[in-house]
Amino acid sequence: MSSGSRGPSSDRTLLATGSAAPESSGRGGESKPPAGLLPPGLILVATPIGNAADISARALAVLAGANMVACEDTRVTAKLFAVHGLVTPMLPYHEHNARSQRPKLIRRLKDGETVALVSDAGMPTISDPGYKLVAACINESIAVSCIPGASAVTTALALSGLPTDRFFFQGFLPSKKPKRRRVLSALAAIPGSLVIMESAKRLATMLADAHQCLGIRDAAVTRELTKRFEEVRRGSLDELATHYAEAGPPKGEVTVVIGPPDSTTSEIDPAALDEMLLEMLANASVRDAANAIAAETRLARRTVYQRALELNKELSKNSR
Repeated sequence: MSSGSRGPSSDRTLLATGSAAPESSGRGGESKPPAGLLPPGLILVATPIGNAADISARALAVLAGANMVACEDTRVTAKLFAVHGLVTPMLPYHEHNARSQRPKLIRRLKDGETVALVSDAGMPTISDPGYKLVAACINESIAVSCIPGASAVTTALALSGLPTDRFFFQGFLPSKKPKRRRVLSALAAIPGSLVIMESAKRLATMLADAHQCLGIRDAAVTRELTKRFEEVRRGSLDELATHYAEAGPPKGEVTVVIGPPDSTTSEIDPAALDEMLLEMLANASVRDAANAIAAETRLARRTVYQRALELNKELSKNSR
């Protein structure tokens, strides 16, 4: 089929309604969809984030019927395939080889093949180079569709107990403290919950930095989501930072949800803030004044500290 062409409407209806559960071939549980089910194009397929059973019959049908499955790590996807008896050929597609692999996948797609794209866990294109492949397909008028499913982002949000009406997905923060704090400070004004991925070994320091840059906020640390040892620990940023500093890095994959700024206390009048700082600066250092006012107002410490520095310079200039 030519580039961007679509299969018969009946085929698309089968795929859209999800009526195509995998058919057993009778050989080792291998699953195959009915012939001609899948139209040519790229199909994004969500995979389980921990529990292999968290995959839909529709996703299994696509993975079984595609000509090729492009995956982040063939070793990880092979384990999922073994559980469900899938034998579709795999091709590695990750951030280190995406530039060279993308043209190959585009050629196959333009030749009329069906390629399924998966990540190691969850929804492809989220924190992986899959979105560039989607963009390339759109540019080439190649059909793109999606089989939804598990996501650590929405699972962590749902379990956090924090507001979910508005949220911002940050993904991984920079590993270096100065850059990490700059990014966190830039997130301070976002009027929604923040979802952050973090390595277990940096969790305690990240939470401490978040407390310094975002002020007093509620948060939830989730780990091993959907797995046997799933855990959600809730508390304020400073409480969680202290806990993990003392307990050590937790095991497993970590997703952190941080609540939005408290609108009742984070919109203090600038003149009132200056008055509070000037009063404190008369008898305290810039650091101590900023810490005290940030704790009292629940404003981000970095914002208060920056203003305290400016006021202190003005005081020093006027005293000469």
